[in-house]
Amino acid sequence: MFRAGVRALGVTALATLATAVVAQDDFPLAGTYTENQPCIGADASVSRVRITLQEIDSVFGLCKILDRKRHGDTFAIHVECNGPGGSQMLGDVTFKIRTDKTVDFADQDETYKAVLHRCPD
Repeated sequence: MFRAGVRALGVTALATLATAVVAQDDFPLAGTYTENQPCIGADASVSRVRITLQEIDSVFGLCKILDRKRHGDTFAIHVECNGPGGSQMLGDVTFKIRTDKTVDFADQDETYKAVLHRCPD
């Protein structure tokens, strides 16, 4: 009985690891970017955006990714962001990977748009 439990835990661990790998492959946005200017040669004044599977960190604050949907090269992402004074804000953003490997970004109302340029790792 003990062996069966250990075997089940091992299978569960492998399945979890495989799911994490698949999830990362399905989320090619993970990385660091500069806004509206190529990363190479950009000075410290250029805004930077860091995207992981769990969050987006930019000059607007730290946003936790609550949900994401992929439609081809476009990602619709539902986020919860920490605003000024600790206020919580919910919103939606979209990222579209362009053929030149830059990424178009827009907020839900399209009041802010940017082109993100990937930085080397």
